[in-house]
Amino acid sequence: MGTADPRTIGTVRPRLPVRASSIGDGALWLAAFLSGFVIREPAPYELYMVGLTVVWLAFDLKLRREFGPLIVCMMLYITGGIAAIPLAREMDDAIIYIAVSGFLAITAIFYAAILAERPERYQLIEKGYLASAVLVSLFGIAGYFHLFPGADFFTLYDRARGTFQDPNVFGPFLALPTVILIQRLLTQPLRLSLAYLPALAILVLAIFLSFSRGAWVVLAAASMIVYLLALITEQKAVRRLRLLALGALGIVALIALLGVALSIDSVAEMFEQRARLVQDYDGARLGRFARYALGFQLVMEHPLGLGALEFNKYFPEDEHNVYLKGFTTYGWLGGTVYLLLVGWTLARLTPLLFKVRDWTPFVHCLFAILVAHVILSIIIDTDHWRHMYMLYGLAWGLIAADRLERPRGLHFSRTRTVDQGA
Repeated sequence: MGTADPRTIGTVRPRLPVRASSIGDGALWLAAFLSGFVIREPAPYELYMVGLTVVWLAFDLKLRREFGPLIVCMMLYITGGIAAIPLAREMDDAIIYIAVSGFLAITAIFYAAILAERPERYQLIEKGYLASAVLVSLFGIAGYFHLFPGADFFTLYDRARGTFQDPNVFGPFLALPTVILIQRLLTQPLRLSLAYLPALAILVLAIFLSFSRGAWVVLAAASMIVYLLALITEQKAVRRLRLLALGALGIVALIALLGVALSIDSVAEMFEQRARLVQDYDGARLGRFARYALGFQLVMEHPLGLGALEFNKYFPEDEHNVYLKGFTTYGWLGGTVYLLLVGWTLARLTPLLFKVRDWTPFVHCLFAILVAHVILSIIIDTDHWRHMYMLYGLAWGLIAADRLERPRGLHFSRTRTVDQGA
């Protein structure tokens, strides 16, 4: 038997870090999975994320300058909210509201740090998110059709809400995994993509039964963006023809599914009601659209904002516009910073759409969903949507990962040049 080389003693990596890595990956999958269960506050997702973030920070989770814009914008956004707290009539409620905002900002930074370190972790988040979406969709569908006693718990105002407080959050939450499956149908071989059809049908049906006009718009806009990106980035003419054929088949299938759904009287009645472009509460004298104009006029007189949860004390309802809410709840500072964050995120994410990476398809879906949510935020308040903060974190994590890969690639090429010269 040979003797061990003293130089190798202590250099063999024990098995524990591998197991710890597996545990960490599983914990990240569970975080994405729990994001779909927010029917009560504090939700399991929030309690879990507090512990998970603390543990990851204890194990040297790095805050990198490459996603510094996200950190700075989130800090300034929350600072604006804190400054506006004394203006609120119900300070206790305002403090809790801004505290939740601060927690969600931390979750965005957490996701950015996780992906910046190892961008391939997006697969764990994608799988956990997809599993959660399918499960909560089944709850929503079962509730709408009263498939078991007590299933009504998963509906609200005769609309599917799944495990969310509001159908208008439930529907948009399902959009990202739905678009991911649509992209796979478009880009992967037919024999593989057929396996995604059952999950896709469940998600699309659940989004439809949420009767959320915003969710419908998000899904339609994001699907179109992903489809166009697939056409633009595809190099082979044969595959482009395949994409055109699949696009036509998709439209036919959607019309057929819509026809089947509308053959049910209760579904048709609700669809007719929700499909109106302008509802009564939109166009009334102090309806949604009138409140936008009046609200922006009001905040022009209040640089620090009105305070959290104060807008509905001036008007019959809340803002229903996240950009207006940025100014009313977080002051001029927060409102301006939020607009900056939106533009900065999309501008920095756009170049990644045309780079060859293992995670480029995911970037396409993420970009499409972000653009759709940015549009949706004009007519709805997305300020405390958990998955919205996740989207910003994932975006900046991949932006950072791209910037971190460049110096490594440059160093590698220089090393090869030196070796060849020697």
